[in-house]
Amino acid sequence: MPNTIVECVPNFSEGRDPAKVDAIVEAMKLPGVYLLDREMDADHNRCVITLAGEREAVVEAAIRGVGKAAELIDLTHHQGAHPRLGAADVIPFIPIDGVTLEDCVAMARHAGAEIWNRYQIPVYLYEAAAITPDRQNLEDVRRGQFEGIRDEIATNPARRPDFGEPRLHPTAGASIVGARKFLIAYNIFLNTPDVEIARKIAKAVRFSSGGMRFVKAAGFLVRGLAQVSMNLTDLEQTPLHRVFELVRREAARYGAVPVSSEIVGLIPKRAIELAAEWFLQVENFDTSLILENRLAAVMGGKMAVGGLRAGVEPFIEQLAAPTAVPGGGSAAAASAAMAAGLAGMVAAMSRTKKACAQYEPQLSAALARLNTLREELKAAIDADAEAYSAVVKAYKAAKESSDGPRLIAAALEQAARVPLGVAERAAEVARIAASLRPIGNPNMKSDLTTAIALAKAAIAGALANVEINLESIASGSGNEFVLQVQDRVAVLKSDPARASAS
Repeated sequence: MPNTIVECVPNFSEGRDPAKVDAIVEAMKLPGVYLLDREMDADHNRCVITLAGEREAVVEAAIRGVGKAAELIDLTHHQGAHPRLGAADVIPFIPIDGVTLEDCVAMARHAGAEIWNRYQIPVYLYEAAAITPDRQNLEDVRRGQFEGIRDEIATNPARRPDFGEPRLHPTAGASIVGARKFLIAYNIFLNTPDVEIARKIAKAVRFSSGGMRFVKAAGFLVRGLAQVSMNLTDLEQTPLHRVFELVRREAARYGAVPVSSEIVGLIPKRAIELAAEWFLQVENFDTSLILENRLAAVMGGKMAVGGLRAGVEPFIEQLAAPTAVPGGGSAAAASAAMAAGLAGMVAAMSRTKKACAQYEPQLSAALARLNTLREELKAAIDADAEAYSAVVKAYKAAKESSDGPRLIAAALEQAARVPLGVAERAAEVARIAASLRPIGNPNMKSDLTTAIALAKAAIAGALANVEINLESIASGSGNEFVLQVQDRVAVLKSDPARASAS
């Protein structure tokens, strides 16, 4: 298993010629890169490839895929239902394990520079990697598509790419590279060929026109049926089942019903678990009730059977052992994860009480966000230990390498990023826990008090780890990274609520 796992889901403007898609996939096969999925759609004339693996290998694979697509795909002869700007149209990097969204931003920007340098294909950055706010949304970057942007790029400053000259590649167009959280590409087919119905439903569903947060939607005619095509960008806050229910209700207004739905690419298990809980209405549902989840947790040493002490004792003994890891950073992450768990328990139990029924939407939203924070904080327990180990390795490697200062600086920066993320997430947990006091079960106030205390302890411990790593970086050279982190630390110390909302 790689120490760091990044997902990349490049979208190519070819969905009808399997030989071309095979060649693109072959170009992306590198050691350390795993092909998880490939989807082709002739109506959209588009394919979606899902890769995962070590960060450096995945970035190189994506760059090579862009080059091969430029050889094989000519946009001047391309037609399909899906909007497109490039032969390699969209290349997002997604953090999976041991990698932050900020890491993926750096990867996206490196890939963008390389794509221009190697292939003379201009690149636009989007989502978290965007340099300007007006390029965060993919639809804004791609508006006008290949033909429209080709005509405007030389004369309209707003169309200038982030990498490259103000001109499209004559046949491969431009690529849009970014960093984002996991996205579910979800399509619902209706029992009608009337695409206008799908477009009206899409308008009602998508956030940009007043619909559900974290939903992007459009209507297409696909395989003879009207299709509501959607991207769901935060499955915890706007889960799959709620989107399906809204589409179903909107379709009924026009005398239509969903006949099927499809996932393009892959979907996290968590999304299916949430849908199962919703439709089956299982009381006190928890993912640990699922056999495979419980088995994986026990066999992986992350859960013990035989009492609460049996579950937590191994980690406490690891902390007590005379070794550098796990240390204070991992303990801070564990403290914040426990805080999120406690607050989540309060939200989950309160929303089933009649006295709290009027607050169900707020309690459900809090629970969804706390579930996400808890998972991220649990991952940070190991990530902090791994970051410390990487610093030790960097100092050893520096003795035998002329690139030593850069290796040490990179390792120290990562060792500061992990606890900084813990502190900011802990601040958000504290803010949510405090918000539950007036709307949650009053008999559970002590649980919220404990959660807030744990979160505050996590903030203090995590920031201590950030600052000691910043001192090591600053003592060497000092740089923009240090200043940016110091600003974020100052916000956390002065106003944790504002830090958690940023």
